Amino acid sequence: MRDPLTVLTEAFTSFLFGKVETTRLPVRTSTGQAQAVYLPTAAPGLGDSGVIIGREVYSGKGYIYDPFQLYGQQLPAPHWLVLGESGNGKSALEKTYVLRQLRFRDRQVVVLDAQGEDGVGEWNLIAEELGITPIRLDPMAALDHGIRLNPLDPAITTTGQLALLRTIIEVAMGHGLDERSGFALKVAHAYVNETIVERQPVLTDIVEQLRHPEPESAEAMNVAIDDVRAWGLDVALVLDRLVDGDLRGMFDGPTTVGIDLDAPLIVFDLSHIDRNSIAMPILMAIVGVWLEHTWIRPDRKKRIFLVEEAWHIINSPFVAQLFQRLLKFGRRLGLSFVAVVHHLSDVVDGAAAREAAAILKMASTRTIYAQKADEARATGRVLGLPRWAVEIIPTLTPGIAVWDVNGNVQVVKHLITETERPLVFTDRAMTESSADFTDDALRAAELEAEERAAAFVEQHIGDSSESTVA
Repeated sequence: MRDPLTVLTEAFTSFLFGKVETTRLPVRTSTGQAQAVYLPTAAPGLGDSGVIIGREVYSGKGYIYDPFQLYGQQLPAPHWLVLGESGNGKSALEKTYVLRQLRFRDRQVVVLDAQGEDGVGEWNLIAEELGITPIRLDPMAALDHGIRLNPLDPAITTTGQLALLRTIIEVAMGHGLDERSGFALKVAHAYVNETIVERQPVLTDIVEQLRHPEPESAEAMNVAIDDVRAWGLDVALVLDRLVDGDLRGMFDGPTTVGIDLDAPLIVFDLSHIDRNSIAMPILMAIVGVWLEHTWIRPDRKKRIFLVEEAWHIINSPFVAQLFQRLLKFGRRLGLSFVAVVHHLSDVVDGAAAREAAAILKMASTRTIYAQKADEARATGRVLGLPRWAVEIIPTLTPGIAVWDVNGNVQVVKHLITETERPLVFTDRAMTESSADFTDDALRAAELEAEERAAAFVEQHIGDSSESTVA
């Protein structure tokens, strides 16, 4: 109870001088409604140096990303993983990113183009616009003086050649080489390199030596010559597939003269290879090692190695081990590896789970487009994404993705210029991206996506105690 004298005094004072203090009634509301008063704060961007990707959905700020600019302070590694189901904008992001990077003079890009239509890869249009001829690896064309890559190219070190031969054989066989088969391969490779000096050694020479080993090979290990021949028989049969089987012509001769490794963009068109066959990981292993020894040089250029259908690499223990070395080695020479994968479950539950985890750990940047709810939860667990990001992934519409740059998680809308649009949206990309919409329909879809994102923030983030919206 208040003192009656005080009450009387306040009433008399108010009568003489008017009310001197305003009494506010309490207001009960939710943080979702009060957010107009206490506005959320957008997460900081990644700086203003690099290539523009688009804009951050919640703040509207421009989103700029460049692994070479961020490396060291904000990024422990320059490698990048892009995830998402078909039709959500992965191809458009890759292509515009490369086109924008190539505006810098010290950038160089290699693309392994594993998809295509009408007999060409989907990067063919961009290559033509830049005046570049893709390196088309095609078994049928190779028989008619097409492109060849030699696993025994003298530009590759002897150690690299042997590692590549082992990988080819192990991928094809589906298991590692035993000691005896490994010994037969090693002595055959050593003999070929020592005795063939007037030309490039080729796979045919290795197969011939495995079939007819030299007596010195057996004497060195004090075994019978027939034993060495038997140990190398399975190896010879596998390599014979590259020489006289369904992959003949691409790897059984000297490397084609005239491949321009100094071009700003180098496209390896693999669209003529069956993506589900054993040939694809073998092909990627050969191209990867060949590039490691011929393309990556200490010349201060910043290089980007973009691989579509990268699960062929990550899901094979033997190919993954080769690329792990490439990633570690390339980091010192300015290499950013970009792996494009549809589903993370394609690799984390496969035979190469340990190797896949190692490669994923090297990718400090992750971009996740729309996925189904169960896939999004699995992706979130593997990549350590915050709960709000996992919940929003199934609601994303084409062109919008969750970006995780070494823990800086934001929702980004990818923007495409009118100049880029005809190069980016090939027939296939148009089909996958549902780009049969008119421009008005596209704008309506984009507006709807932004409204849904804002509603999600209000419902799931505005009601929380956090003051920052990533």
